[in-house]
Amino acid sequence: MMANKKIGLALGGGAARGLAHIGVLKALKANGIKIDYIAGTSAGAVAGAAYAKGTSPDALKEMALSMGVRDWASLADVGIPHGGFISGNRIKSLLKVIIGDVDFKELSVPFACVACDLYTGEEVIINKGSVLEAVRASISIPIVFSVVERDGRFLVDGGLINQVPVNVVREMGADIVIGVNVIPTLKSRKKKAAAKKVKQPGIFDVMTHVIDITNAKTVIKSLKGANVVINPDTRDYTSADFHQAKDLILQGELAGELAIPEIELALKQ
Repeated sequence: MMANKKIGLALGGGAARGLAHIGVLKALKANGIKIDYIAGTSAGAVAGAAYAKGTSPDALKEMALSMGVRDWASLADVGIPHGGFISGNRIKSLLKVIIGDVDFKELSVPFACVACDLYTGEEVIINKGSVLEAVRASISIPIVFSVVERDGRFLVDGGLINQVPVNVVREMGADIVIGVNVIPTLKSRKKKAAAKKVKQPGIFDVMTHVIDITNAKTVIKSLKGANVVINPDTRDYTSADFHQAKDLILQGELAGELAIPEIELALKQ
């Protein structure tokens, strides 16, 4: 491998499907792929921030597997809506356990996360100040979580504008960019729907499917410019399947291992 080539990792959003990022990180680490820059959106921001801080993929896996269905469900602290049904205080407490209360300049690997300005629709790249606050903004799924006010702007989930922040990690200085997308394609959604009997959707079903469809369309644009794209097979999982952590992490690890030859080739060119 050419040591002078800097590798950037762009981790995409996907709620529970983002657990697959842990498996991808495990595969990259196991094969000696050194990450020089990381950028993440939503769930990708969580995994990316933890890795940038120096938390090992194995430790992240252990943390994810230690949580049961009730633990995940208890994070939904529903209250009086302030731009979202879930206040996000419990989520923030969990993020503090995963990431800690650190500043961007304290991270072991340069990191940035993406949020979206609710009023202007602009991409907001956050790489200064509190990592915890930045990630909380990046995961603020509209209507679900309360919005985050930062520097006079009201921020929501970065997936609205940039699902896999390939451009961000490229601008950070990466020569080789690895993009990780955990959102199933619309084609795979169509096949899955045809293979089973669909049911009358509830409000939560409508919300998650609308988000998935929107993300599936925006991710195509986001991945442009990536040297290598890793697509863990998440077709059989929903954005709420946090209890399927073991399987999702495995899918990420398998996809990561399959991508190693392509990454090594990109480094040699």
